[in-house]
Amino acid sequence: MANFRDILNYFRPYWSLSIFSIAATSIYEVIDLVVPYGIGQILNVLSNQPLDKPLEGVIATISKLTNNPVNKPLELGVLLSLIFLVTVLKAPTQPWLTTWFHWDIALRARRDQNQKAIEKILTLPLEFYDENNPGRIAGRVARGVTNHTWSYPEISGQLIPKLFRVLGIFVFIWFVDWRVAVLYLISFVIILSFTLRKLQQLIWRENRLDKYMEDTESRTSEIISNIKTVKAFATEAKELQRQKRRLIRELRVIETRIHKGYVKLNTWQKTMIQFCVFTVLGLTLVETVKGQISLGHFVMTLTLSSMAYAELEPISVLAEVFARRYPSMMRFHEFLKVPIRVDGVGLLEERNIANNPYQFTGKVEFSHVSFGYQSERPVLEDINLLIEPYQTVALVGRSGSGKSTLVKLLLQYFEPQQGQILIDGQDIRSLDVGSYRRRLAIVHQEVDVFNGTLLDNLRYGKPDASFKQVQEACRISRLDEVIQHLPEGYYTVVGERGVRLSGGQRQRLGIARALVMEPDVLIFDEATSSLDYESERSIQLAMRSILGTRTTIIIAHRLSTVREADKIVVLDKGRIVEIGNHDELLRHKGIYRRLHSLQETGELVS
Repeated sequence: MANFRDILNYFRPYWSLSIFSIAATSIYEVIDLVVPYGIGQILNVLSNQPLDKPLEGVIATISKLTNNPVNKPLELGVLLSLIFLVTVLKAPTQPWLTTWFHWDIALRARRDQNQKAIEKILTLPLEFYDENNPGRIAGRVARGVTNHTWSYPEISGQLIPKLFRVLGIFVFIWFVDWRVAVLYLISFVIILSFTLRKLQQLIWRENRLDKYMEDTESRTSEIISNIKTVKAFATEAKELQRQKRRLIRELRVIETRIHKGYVKLNTWQKTMIQFCVFTVLGLTLVETVKGQISLGHFVMTLTLSSMAYAELEPISVLAEVFARRYPSMMRFHEFLKVPIRVDGVGLLEERNIANNPYQFTGKVEFSHVSFGYQSERPVLEDINLLIEPYQTVALVGRSGSGKSTLVKLLLQYFEPQQGQILIDGQDIRSLDVGSYRRRLAIVHQEVDVFNGTLLDNLRYGKPDASFKQVQEACRISRLDEVIQHLPEGYYTVVGERGVRLSGGQRQRLGIARALVMEPDVLIFDEATSSLDYESERSIQLAMRSILGTRTTIIIAHRLSTVREADKIVVLDKGRIVEIGNHDELLRHKGIYRRLHSLQETGELVS
């Protein structure tokens, strides 16, 4: 669970620089108080009233050093020089010792935390992405980092220094009239305490609202991702109404429960502040009339107290802004604390692909493997399967029988709860997961394509692949037939998610990309199930030219894809129920024959 300490640790690498810049800003804020003090002393000089003892000592010292008598011109000159020093001479240095560092720290931290978020995204287990869509994740990261970035300059450059300024004002007033200083301090503590208590209540409401807004943004992301389905079913109006209702509820909560709360708090603050300023005015005026304080001290005390109470408003505004941002910052840290794969961090280390320590013959063995996404609901039970080098093995069965799960275990997306998976006799859990995966390649049912050129996508898994290797992979996958008709050939930009390519073309690209990797084990995960007959036929021809060149695993619903496999493994309810080639399984008259008959004739045979 995230807490306030996580926000502080967000800037931990820059704490020393942060302390320096906050201290510098606070000093400048306190130095500014010399101006009203100096003006008060000028009024004393003009009204022939005595100066403060420390100031008289400074003027006497300057008189001796300059051989000038102590008189009004000298006193006014010293006071004006003091004001000049803390205003005009301060101006060129203040932005560089304050504003520069506040934003420099915020921007550097933004870079660091974005990198951490990307590392987290790359090392989270797959089940996290089954429960959270891209819009939800991207929104949480973006809001969290952005609110941290904007909050830091405001907190370090304004809120904290202003609190020091308020403390400095208290010290100045204390030396003039301790009673006014005590009244000022008590009123400040009361106002700030009440404000913080109310802000805690509002933060709780903001947190609930932030979760609600995240759900709304998540749905918007789903609409964008599934826009073809939305349009195909003509549900635009339905989706619009759904989002409109959520936005209306969101606005109602913001206005009636949150914004109104801030306005009520602000109203109370303003009333209390004006009452306190008026009280200080009355007290100092009475003491001035009685002759207990000078006219200069009256003006200084009134000016400083007005400045102090005036600071309460920006302090409250900054606290309110921070309260609004706090929930999204906490949710960002909660995201960073999501458990990762233990071996996931190793995947982030840059490696020389050409120096991969592993080279397998492609012998794969599943030994008594059992697995379930939920321990009480097994998906695979006691799987025993041996795949010889260069053998083509097909996994078939009804939906939910465990075919894809078996491949996910082989790729180490998950670990079996029982048993082990061996490659060339080695338990895959003992291998470096990154180097191991680079010896395998998979072609999914939906091939992921990145926005860029065709060549960039083909070299995605092996950036140092030669152009000749790419061309050979495209020839085998029959992608070269597509490339020759593209306007820029290999350098054609395929668009985000490959929108400029058809389904069959994306499948060929996926096969070619896998072949460029020169894998020891090649996996086809229902690579033809969503294609039309012509595209399927082209992919089957491409797959046929690969068979026997390496260990190949084919997951297929369409049994026409697996006729030529050396071994067909039939799974049912998480268990292997049949093994054999196409002809043997047809003679067996089991599940495979029934599935085959259904696909061939549309009717089941007993």
